[in-house]
Amino acid sequence: MMAGPLFRLDTEVLSHVGMVRQLNEDRAYADPVNGVWVVADGMGGHSAGDFASETVLRHLQAGAFDAGSAVDLEAAFRAAIFDANAEIHAAALQRGQTIGTTVVGLLAFGKVYRCYWSGDSRAYLLRGDMLAKLTRDHSEVQDLIDRGLLSEEEAKTYPRRNAITHAIGIADAAYLDYADGDVQAGDVFLLCSDGLTTHLDDLEIGQIMTGRPARDICQELVDTALQRGGSDNVTVNVVRFLDAGTEAGWA
Repeated sequence: MMAGPLFRLDTEVLSHVGMVRQLNEDRAYADPVNGVWVVADGMGGHSAGDFASETVLRHLQAGAFDAGSAVDLEAAFRAAIFDANAEIHAAALQRGQTIGTTVVGLLAFGKVYRCYWSGDSRAYLLRGDMLAKLTRDHSEVQDLIDRGLLSEEEAKTYPRRNAITHAIGIADAAYLDYADGDVQAGDVFLLCSDGLTTHLDDLEIGQIMTGRPARDICQELVDTALQRGGSDNVTVNVVRFLDAGTEAGWA
């Protein structure tokens, strides 16, 4: 069985250092043939965040993604992330500092998708005129919102709004959440770092994602974040599923 999604695809990646930072600690990965897309946002200061996200990218590039089934594809992805976690965590222990990176990944096989994440990088799905956030931020702010202790408006100025509760490399075992579903012709997926969502709300993101090719979506999203201050690195990874072929699934 051929690996990857059974759709014609329009896919594009764009990353920018932003208007404040000197170093781009974001990384993006796109393998449309095998159906794997990832964004990683490194953290740790100086060169540590850059090392963490680059380590994830390197393990993805070495991954055995020529899978015969969705289960094989998922196993190869998880192996790459867990191997990256082990390398990053070992380096952190050796350096005596906290090093890590968020990860959000989209896997597509046949007519199904699975989204994995750790941290506050996000995945969105635009279907028709409805935008759905597929991920839930692993962050102190999100935990407080979920418990009813903080409003969405208060979260924007919360002092520890950048504190995340999970990331790749900060513990000896990787923590990954996931969500999955069916892919339909016309679906548009967006993976992004928080350098985008700091400056654009979900309504604006959905409007920009509607009725445009992937390259134009990426450019407009990044340009808008930069125009509003570009306070962090900003990275976007867009996949449009144009039309479908025959059935395949995770089992």
